[in-house]
Amino acid sequence: MGRDYVAGRTFDTKRDAQAWLMRERAALAGGVVPRAGRATVRSLLRVWLEERTHSVSAKTYTADAALLRLVPQSLAALSINAVTDREVTRALITLTSDGLAESSVRRFRASLSSFFAWAVRERLIVLNPVLRTRVPKASGPRTEMFPFGEEDLERIHLKAAAIDQRLGDLLLVAGWTGLRWSELRAVRVRDFVEVPMPTLVVQRAEPEGVAIKTTKSGRSRRVPVADRVLPLVVAMAAGREADAPLFVTSSGHRLHASAFKRSLGWSTLAEGRRIHDLRHTAACLWLARGVDPGTVQAWMGHQSIATTNLYLHHLGTPADRAGLARLND
Repeated sequence: MGRDYVAGRTFDTKRDAQAWLMRERAALAGGVVPRAGRATVRSLLRVWLEERTHSVSAKTYTADAALLRLVPQSLAALSINAVTDREVTRALITLTSDGLAESSVRRFRASLSSFFAWAVRERLIVLNPVLRTRVPKASGPRTEMFPFGEEDLERIHLKAAAIDQRLGDLLLVAGWTGLRWSELRAVRVRDFVEVPMPTLVVQRAEPEGVAIKTTKSGRSRRVPVADRVLPLVVAMAAGREADAPLFVTSSGHRLHASAFKRSLGWSTLAEGRRIHDLRHTAACLWLARGVDPGTVQAWMGHQSIATTNLYLHHLGTPADRAGLARLND
């Protein structure tokens, strides 16, 4: 008498049974109705995303919406109150095993944690199961930098210019300035300063499909424009409005990586390199010409000199060259 049946389940192990019982009792004590947590993860993800539409930035929403595609079916089909850190860990391992980059898996985990935190606030569950999980270390090798040498950059520029002069010139500018693709898209005509020295002021980034934001470091920086590409930049700025994008196609359209690569036949032209390797090219070119690593750090916008030193490792330090000279003597 005086007792109501709330819920019942069977389990493979005593540990799972005790964990479930603890959650149910905690839910009842906290005023959470266990039946409310029987909705599936898949159905609740859509409710959560609808609420997120106007409460987070476009970039954050895009990352959150990827959960619909990335959450394994085995997890998506579970009732939300049946999800434990074990199921979340399995999902993280699955994504890592499928070859998703470690940084992407971290973004997935962050979005999933936000979803379960919402479920806690909505009193669907008591605890966020993501909090006790960790992202597995990726077992595959990191993508290595593959910069162009100066002669290779000139050779590729000539090939690209024969296809599309403006895109070929933009390729050369990227290889001499070290701007990220998102920064290249965001530079305005007024950001090109000729006096007292030719400089690009880099203070924003504009990833494709995302609103304008600050640079990766969160700080603006100044990048000199070398004589090799100065006439190209001057021509691109001539007669343009100050707030217009500086780097555009010959028809005046905004830059898009997919169109850029398709127009130039990038997979063949670049000989295995990525667009981002143009940024690596600039750093290596500067260091090879004797620019101080501290100055290169500032031009590249690196927060740590250790990042800049990766390029020294790639090129070989002065000590390496001195040692080789002794061997050759």
